[in-house]
Amino acid sequence: MKTIVVVGGGITGLSTMHYLTRELQHKNIRLVLVEKEAQLGGKMATHEENGFIMELGADSIVARHKSVMPLIEELGLEDRVVYNGTGVSYIYTQNELHAIPFESMYGIPMNKEALQQSTLISEAGKRAALNDLTLPNEQFTKDSSIGEFLEYFFGEELVKKQIAPVLSGIYSGDLYSLTLASTIPYLIDYKNQYGSILKGYAANKDKFINLSHNKFLSFKNGLRELFERFEEVLTTVEFLKNTAVTKLETVNEKTIVHFDHHEAIEADHVVLATPHRMAQEALGDERLTPAFDAFKTSSIITVYLGYEVGNDVLPAEGTGFIVANSDAVNCDACTWTSAKWPNTSKDGKLLLRVFYKKTNPKFAELIKLTEEELAQLAMKDVATSLNIEEQPSTIKVSKWTQQMPVYNLEHAAAVKNLEQQMQSYYPTITLAGCSYYGVGIGLCIANGKEIATRIAAQLTTV
Repeated sequence: MKTIVVVGGGITGLSTMHYLTRELQHKNIRLVLVEKEAQLGGKMATHEENGFIMELGADSIVARHKSVMPLIEELGLEDRVVYNGTGVSYIYTQNELHAIPFESMYGIPMNKEALQQSTLISEAGKRAALNDLTLPNEQFTKDSSIGEFLEYFFGEELVKKQIAPVLSGIYSGDLYSLTLASTIPYLIDYKNQYGSILKGYAANKDKFINLSHNKFLSFKNGLRELFERFEEVLTTVEFLKNTAVTKLETVNEKTIVHFDHHEAIEADHVVLATPHRMAQEALGDERLTPAFDAFKTSSIITVYLGYEVGNDVLPAEGTGFIVANSDAVNCDACTWTSAKWPNTSKDGKLLLRVFYKKTNPKFAELIKLTEEELAQLAMKDVATSLNIEEQPSTIKVSKWTQQMPVYNLEHAAAVKNLEQQMQSYYPTITLAGCSYYGVGIGLCIANGKEIATRIAAQLTTV
């Protein structure tokens, strides 16, 4: 009997296993999924307390990615899906909240009307942004810096004041060190095809109707429902939870997987759906050290604050703010969770999530703070920005240290180099997940499906 071991019980590992079971049904193949924690989910972790549902990592899934709904339907979770509430996103700057115009995507105006509506940009900045309508693209490719690309066509003011705060927050990195390919690759397609980013958005307007509503999805009891259903339906899979891989040993074209709390397993194929540092440690191969070291990561701290007041203390129809150029607060962003996701507050009370990111100039000091100190800081930031002075009844602090992949300009080359070395040294071990192939949940699902299809084809043709 052949054996496949998937290491990592996050979204990539479980998607890989889900599609392996479909591809290999009726085949006599042993499937084992290993997770070092007691719960499945990885960086998608749901915590419930005092009637609040809090996502400690990712809080939702981009609904329109082509891999998402097919998986949800295959798992029979359609009736459990909830979508984000429609609302206004703000940028907090100079001690004021400025609404990001509704017809914007990632802070990028999708038409001239949205550009004119911005209260963040001067008239001169708006005129500069209209250069996009006439400036041709003669130098940029998908491997170019998205910051340089956007600034060239839209001007510095629009990028620095409105676009960069949004995009840098989403991708946990400096806009000028991130590529178009790893962020919003269709922008250059729009520029090349239509001669203008604005015209490209206009021509594809149907794709972006109801820009906020139904853009993201979760489940009635949080993202944990996805992982609970995976475990329910994967009845032919052996789950080894609370189990860590200690070493991978290659013997006669087989991989011996050693564990801390389980006997070793001889595998015909191993999928390492873990952060790249964990994969590096499991392989323990110094030849791969330079290749693994080329990957960069970031950190983030989040603080949930649950209050015994309602959402009506917030600006009407708002869903949160991003901070730009403000010394008044220490945070980088604040999501008004109970307004954006009503299902997260069963009694209709206010739930906020405050973010502190590695790009924050104060982060080196922030990461050293205790949970109590971080909670006090978050309460102060909320009081300053939203005038909410009440004491929260529920507090949940999470630190994700060096666990957020950063796709810099060298990322694609780093992936290609590591793939080549893995194929040479470990042809039956596959690397998977957001460290390499995309940080979005939809991309992780697609990555798992592609790997499952490839492994199944290899095994069934041997």
